Amino acid sequence: MRRLVCFIACFTLAATAAYPQVPTAKSPDAKAAAPVGNQEARAARAYEAAVHAGPLALYAFLAEFPKGADLHVHLSGAVYAESFIRAAGEDGLCVNTATLSFVKAPCVGDLAPAVQVPANQDLYDRLINAFSMRSFVPTAGFSGHDQFFSTFARFGGLNKSHTGEWVDEAAGRAAAQNQQYLELMETPPFSHAAQVARQIGWGPGSAGREFDTPDFVQIRQALLDHGLRDEVAADLDDVRSAEARRRQMEHCDSPQAALACKVEVRYIYQILRGFPPEQVFAQTLLGFETVQQSMASETRGRYEGAFVGINFVQPEDGFISMRDYRLHMKMVEYLHSVYPKVHIALHAGELAPGLVPPEGLRFHIREALERGHAERIGHGVDVMYEDDGPALLAELARKHVMVEINLSSNEGILGIKGGDHPFPIYRAAHVPVALSTDDEGVSRIDITHEYVRAALDYHLTYQDLKQLARTGMEHNFLPGDSLWAVQDGFAVSVARCKAQPMGQEAPTGACREFLDGSEKATAQWELERRFRAFEVRIGASQPGLHARK
Repeated sequence: MRRLVCFIACFTLAATAAYPQVPTAKSPDAKAAAPVGNQEARAARAYEAAVHAGPLALYAFLAEFPKGADLHVHLSGAVYAESFIRAAGEDGLCVNTATLSFVKAPCVGDLAPAVQVPANQDLYDRLINAFSMRSFVPTAGFSGHDQFFSTFARFGGLNKSHTGEWVDEAAGRAAAQNQQYLELMETPPFSHAAQVARQIGWGPGSAGREFDTPDFVQIRQALLDHGLRDEVAADLDDVRSAEARRRQMEHCDSPQAALACKVEVRYIYQILRGFPPEQVFAQTLLGFETVQQSMASETRGRYEGAFVGINFVQPEDGFISMRDYRLHMKMVEYLHSVYPKVHIALHAGELAPGLVPPEGLRFHIREALERGHAERIGHGVDVMYEDDGPALLAELARKHVMVEINLSSNEGILGIKGGDHPFPIYRAAHVPVALSTDDEGVSRIDITHEYVRAALDYHLTYQDLKQLARTGMEHNFLPGDSLWAVQDGFAVSVARCKAQPMGQEAPTGACREFLDGSEKATAQWELERRFRAFEVRIGASQPGLHARK
């Protein structure tokens, strides 16, 4: 809070005369925005003053701004390198000083004990650089894409007991930036499923090509008959134990509860698409089974850490990922027909010209949308290189499929930024979009950094930023109906809450009953409450503003 008050005192009053009017929202979605009130008008002035003062002042302002959800964040990529180094020391691992990666003991030759790394500043710095994009400069044979994806193998091998610590780190960072909800992508155990898949195989004569589509019904049944469901309990325990450890660390059941306890966390089941098709199908089936059971347990009131959807991960331009892309979408299409309530978010279009042949840019987003039944698209950078891009944009808008925008990640991996990024094109086409971090630990950023970047690079207004935050909460995978009467239209709430001030501290009557029956609407109401509180604080920090109006 002190950051916000300091910023207001230093910049806002001095700049008020330069920005005497509430800025008109330039967003193509401005017609859907909630009405501008006095408190919001003052916050908009303060925001414009921060923009005028520069990136540092804007960061100070937006650090307190309610940001709702981060819906595209990989748990392992969210952790900062410093945390990994500490954990490696606790686990008794070694550091290969040549490859800058963790390996198991004994630590001999080029292997240094990880516990001793903090005492060696040079090695400590080199490890942080190797585990992230910090200080990285592309060379002729090693791009940002190469560095980004190579980090994950280097900090692997850590004990799974640290997962709760990683969740606590992500939740703590979110709480410090007034963010209330995370959907963390996590890969739980699947070794049994992979073993069964190898035993069953992929059908006679199949080589994994996209046109070699086996009998999914038959293979699914064979996997289930060989005990694939036996691993569901371990997968559920993976996140339940992490959630329990995180809550223990944050003292969530005590008067000393950390602010991070207020960050709600759900999990997206990661499927590794860079493996042979029999393994990808088995892991995808396990993911659908696990998410379905997790959702059922939460419905019965036994939430202890819940999976809410599935996603495919690993580089989209990888050989197998490209070769089997259509096959993977067929897998998802079939399993969606069997498990229709399982939510689907898919990485699609994380590609750029030159990274793959032109033919590889023409169909991934549309396949994810039409065959993969994606409710959200991760990245979507190559949308205008797809066949009939304008029609695809119209379809995304019509179906209200949200695109998860990762600005820093897209620049680091693909070299795409500014006018080369489709972010403004999506907004102009009324495709719902929200900002996310992707891998904030690897990129060495946070969600506030992404808001600052979007605001400055694309000249967003205060209303635009509220639209982004609301859109994220509209498209989360929490159960229940939306708070808003019209999907992606944030002007009018549902009838049962219409008579009450949006986001008031204690909703009553029919509105209270409605919120009690919908986790999604409850989270959306909380975002509106945070907007109200934030804007009141802004107004209280601007004495004399009424006299200037």
